[in-house]
Amino acid sequence: MSDWIYKGETWNPPEDFSDKDFMGFVYLITNNKSGRKYIGKKLFWFKKTLPITKKRKRRKRTLVESDWRTYFGSNKHLMEEAKTADPEDYTREILHLCKMRGELSYLELVEQVERKVLLSDEYYNGIIACRIGAQTVKILREDKTK
Repeated sequence: MSDWIYKGETWNPPEDFSDKDFMGFVYLITNNKSGRKYIGKKLFWFKKTLPITKKRKRRKRTLVESDWRTYFGSNKHLMEEAKTADPEDYTREILHLCKMRGELSYLELVEQVERKVLLSDEYYNGIIACRIGAQTVKILREDKTK
């Protein structure tokens, strides 16, 4: 299994890693044989609702770690290739670690536009879809001025 690389080194989160540290990351997956790439985003956590039981009278919402450790993108062509190929044929790189969902969406969009992923056959990306709230942009702007 190829590991996630961040700033040139294998990235392993600390033992006490939680949603308070980072919400997700923007990534670049490269097929080392063909040279094709994919830019996307992945959440470290997702919300899961536990059902009502005899001991628990209400449903309980909890955070559960996602499948980010074994994740190979959401593009159907890339996923089909990755199923039959050797995982070592791919480089999985974290471009940005993000604390908020809005920041995640924004930085994914920036990477996709700056790299012109829709204008090149070098990328698997076939669509750019993004919804970013004004509140997120204000927060990001404030963080850059600090």
